[in-house]
Amino acid sequence: MRFTAVDLGASSGRVMRAEVTADRVELVEVHRFPNRPVTVAGTLHWDVLALYQDMLEGLRKAGEADSIGIDSWAVDYGLLDDRGGLIGNPVHYRDARTARYTERLGADGYQVNGLQFLPFNTLYQLLESRLGHAETLLMIPDLLTYWLTGVKGAELTNASTTGLFDVRGRDWARPLIAELGLPMRIFPEISVPGTVVGPLNADVGREVGHGGVVTRVASHDTASAVVAVPAQTPGFAYISCGTWSLVGVELDEPVLTGDSMAANFTNEAGVDGTIRYLRNVMGLWILQECMRVWGESDLDGLLRAAALAEPYRMVIDPDDPGFLPPGDMPARIDAYCARTGQPSPGSRAQAVRCILESLALAYRRAVGDAARLSGREIEVVHIVGGGARNALLCQLTADATGLPVVAGPVEAAALGNVLVQARAMGLAADPRELVRRSQPLRTYHPGGGLG
Repeated sequence: MRFTAVDLGASSGRVMRAEVTADRVELVEVHRFPNRPVTVAGTLHWDVLALYQDMLEGLRKAGEADSIGIDSWAVDYGLLDDRGGLIGNPVHYRDARTARYTERLGADGYQVNGLQFLPFNTLYQLLESRLGHAETLLMIPDLLTYWLTGVKGAELTNASTTGLFDVRGRDWARPLIAELGLPMRIFPEISVPGTVVGPLNADVGREVGHGGVVTRVASHDTASAVVAVPAQTPGFAYISCGTWSLVGVELDEPVLTGDSMAANFTNEAGVDGTIRYLRNVMGLWILQECMRVWGESDLDGLLRAAALAEPYRMVIDPDDPGFLPPGDMPARIDAYCARTGQPSPGSRAQAVRCILESLALAYRRAVGDAARLSGREIEVVHIVGGGARNALLCQLTADATGLPVVAGPVEAAALGNVLVQARAMGLAADPRELVRRSQPLRTYHPGGGLG
């Protein structure tokens, strides 16, 4: 059977065509495009109409499919009026409007949503929004699904990132929503991954040149990526590594202890009733911004030079709030090093080395905390997503954690997207086994070299 995956990341999007059989999944990229935010009157927005047009172009190139699924980053949303029209472009989570939120809801709130405190969580964004004319809130994949099909709704895994979701009841946290003074009317019914939404509407069908149905996948891209983790035993940690790094374990029940809240771990819904117990780490965003400022595009060359640079000459905290907004990241690294009594990197290679070593140490902390807080024994770390291509980062992670690191698949979110669709159509009974059979994987052992 043939499937199409629309996979939207914070810096780029892609449309993938997939063929799935009983024992193989083959994925081909048909359209890749940038995801460029736009600042208007001091507010940072997503250009969601450009994303929609690129999605349609990808659907045209992909051709007829048995099903189409959409995943994206979390927390951001569009608001619709009573006629179903979009009320302004969605605001970007990196916009400064929620900067004043410095404290989470507290222990009572954590017992409900189990969510890591991040100032840009959906609930804080909504507290800064004017909702008087809003009738419906749709997370980004749900908004695009609505434009394709005319059907409004919410998908479980992305809803669980809002802070307004009851992680044990697996539905909207109605008492919390009321306590915050938010209108319950804007929150649509939640459906689980694998729910068939309906056919493309007639206008879209004419635009892309074919029909097809849309299936709600695990629409938070990390949830889709975890579906595609090629684990063989429960004793694994995952790092979904891209602009952000999501580091955690897969559990059957949430961990809602005071220690978990203090460690800033999050409990988000996965497929089949699972919990993605994880911590957000800043990720490759810092490196991406450095390369943008440098005007540098040769990542492979930078990584080769970084592998030869002096190890652990300086270390930063990737989660320092100063690294969150866009800007002159090399200058911010220099300032951080000066503030903490460390030497400046002094070269691009040393700066890259610093970033990757700092990420590896952050991964070690997060993996160790996940094991300690959940009681799960970790035997192997799986790195999926774009970071799986970064051999130096993978080796540094193996060295830092003292555990073998299995790298791949790179397009984990798109694969997970496809596999949820395929299972809804009666294929892919064991998605992870299909990934192991179909995708190139590389194992890094502690002390294995490269840096």
